[in-house]
Amino acid sequence: MTTSSEAEIRALLERRHTAHQAKDLDLLMSFYTPGIVCYDAVAPLRFTGTEEVRRNFARWFDGYEGPISLQTHDLIVRVDGDLAFAFMLHLDSGQRKDTGLQAAVWVRETVCLLRTEGGWKIIHEHVSIPFDLTTFRPWLPAEKDDRPV
Repeated sequence: MTTSSEAEIRALLERRHTAHQAKDLDLLMSFYTPGIVCYDAVAPLRFTGTEEVRRNFARWFDGYEGPISLQTHDLIVRVDGDLAFAFMLHLDSGQRKDTGLQAAVWVRETVCLLRTEGGWKIIHEHVSIPFDLTTFRPWLPAEKDDRPV
C-alpha cells in the first residue's frame, strides 16, 4: 500500500462527501466509472451504469428538504496496485420531504476503486442497512456501536 494512493482516495471520498451534501449530481458522478455497479440499501437489487446510478442519487437527494447531513465514521482504506477499497459507516440525516420529520439512519458502505489514467474512480459501491433476523425488519441503531438486543 502506498501512502500517496491512500491519501488520494481519502481526498476523493471527501470530495464525494461534499458533493453528497451539496446535492451536486454532476460533481458526484465524476467520481464513478461508466461501468459502475451499485448495490444500494433501496430497491432494486442493483444499479448499473452511470445513468441508473445518477437517477438513484437524484431520488435520494429529492427525498430531503434542504441539505443532507452525511457523517462518515471509521473509514478504512486498503490499496493494492491499481485496485483499492474503502469501508465505512455513515450517519445519514436530514429533514425528510415525505414525513417532514428530522430522521437519521446508520448505513454501512464499501467502495471499490480502480486507478485510471484520470486518477482513482469508483467501480463498485455497496450500501446496506442491518436487519433483525428474527423479524426481518431493519435494525436502526441510535449509535454506531449499539448492539442488537
